[in-house]
Amino acid sequence: MIDPAALVARPPIETRHSLTAKDTILYALGIGAGELDFVYEAQVRALPTMAVTLAYPGFFWRDPDYGADWKRILHGEQSVTIHRPLPAEGTFVGRTRFEGIEDKGPDTGAVALVARTIEGADGTLYATDRRTTFLRGDGGCGSAGAAIPRPEPVLTDRAPDSVVTLTTAPGQAHVYRLSGDLNPLHIDPETATAAGFERPILHGLCSYGVAGRAVLRALVDNDPARLMRLDARFSAPVYPGETIETRIWRDGETRARFEARVVERDLRVLTHGYAELA
Repeated sequence: MIDPAALVARPPIETRHSLTAKDTILYALGIGAGELDFVYEAQVRALPTMAVTLAYPGFFWRDPDYGADWKRILHGEQSVTIHRPLPAEGTFVGRTRFEGIEDKGPDTGAVALVARTIEGADGTLYATDRRTTFLRGDGGCGSAGAAIPRPEPVLTDRAPDSVVTLTTAPGQAHVYRLSGDLNPLHIDPETATAAGFERPILHGLCSYGVAGRAVLRALVDNDPARLMRLDARFSAPVYPGETIETRIWRDGETRARFEARVVERDLRVLTHGYAELA
């Protein structure tokens, strides 16, 4: 069982990451991008959603020191703020903090709010990654730290301004995990079955990256420097090989709302989507 007060009181997890152009290309391939700007080393540009992988501390929940029932963990929500365009290579320093734990009850689980700042070796702040993790096996632990934010739902009475449909490959999770998220839930059938899934599921952050590609294509002509923030809630898992349809509504000149669904099952997989544009 986790100890919420101890987690919040922990010093930041500091992680250093040396990024190469090949790593940047591998991330792009991991979320299914094929545009030359993202996969050709002579002109490669970093996709803004790659911030979720930079100086990432790894799947630390698997460490017994944290006390979590790691096999029952799911990613709840994800927010990335881009303070300046990400370089395609360089050295980064990540500092990961537990900002809050909210107990939902013994039969429900707990939610952890975890934030990571991503800086260059010279101290330049590039991005802030803030995510919630649903600890399904750790309810009844008590609460500590900051309150968990409540994102706004996508509420609209009109048709979307843009609809972008992108496919995922059957082996998509095999590629995406090479960018640092080695949770066996996404490759090991036994772990997936133990977690209640029929087979390994796609990383939530891969689905998030696919939706980010859709926003870039629909709203800013694939210019990665113009996406400043991307938020989403993971409402259902995606299986590798499924098709993700992202529906986007403009909300003024510099904001948009979106949601995504799996076409094959007509199931919403990302909700509460929000984007800020330069």
